[in-house]
Amino acid sequence: MKYATILCLFGMLSSMGGNAQELKSVDYKDGEQKLKGMVTSNAGSTKPGVLILPAWKGIDQEAKTAALDLEKQGYIAFIADIYGVGNTPADNQAASGLSSKYKNDFKLYQSRIQAALTEMKKQGADKVAVIGYCFGGTGALEAARGGLPVEGVVCIHGGLAKAADRPNEAVKAKVLVEHPADDASVKKEDIEQLVNEMNEGKADWQIITYANSKHTFTNPESPDYNEIMAKRAWNHTLLFLQELLK
Repeated sequence: MKYATILCLFGMLSSMGGNAQELKSVDYKDGEQKLKGMVTSNAGSTKPGVLILPAWKGIDQEAKTAALDLEKQGYIAFIADIYGVGNTPADNQAASGLSSKYKNDFKLYQSRIQAALTEMKKQGADKVAVIGYCFGGTGALEAARGGLPVEGVVCIHGGLAKAADRPNEAVKAKVLVEHPADDASVKKEDIEQLVNEMNEGKADWQIITYANSKHTFTNPESPDYNEIMAKRAWNHTLLFLQELLK
């Protein structure tokens, strides 16, 4: 009886170990810039993939949690390194300056996203979608604006504006914008201009606005966190990804 109990416990522990999730570091490059992303443990198999663009401080816990949840949903998830090795901002001021550089130089931002997409393909991803938080949400829109090879993008409390002198181009990727109603960083005109841009680009787009929500409403580590709305936004993300990738 004791022997059987030990075997049972061993089997349970083995099963738990077999299902344990972890993220692996991945070294890649954009030109001469070394980059270090992270990928889920199911990489190497052929599966639909989700590229995660993190917020302005680089790869953070919110991006990691999303990646592990996406793995449970059957996706390969890859967290992009936009800034590159040695360039992680130390504080909000540094993050503001560095993220602004990429927002202004959108071609460079698109190049970093493309580098991550190329690496994702090497990791086994076939059809790919992009999701991004905050600065990464802006990047998700840039992936769509740049015509990068993705099925669709999800902009989660991202910046919506683009330079006034940039023309509106065709947008082939499907677009979901998850916008907090009380986001002080986004002007009413930004939303109106984005709607106009999407319509002129003949995009398949939607904007979901979440009530009583400030800028970083999806991040449990933020004072803006709204648990109910964050769960709704994540469910909307999963529903959209299922439509795109399965």
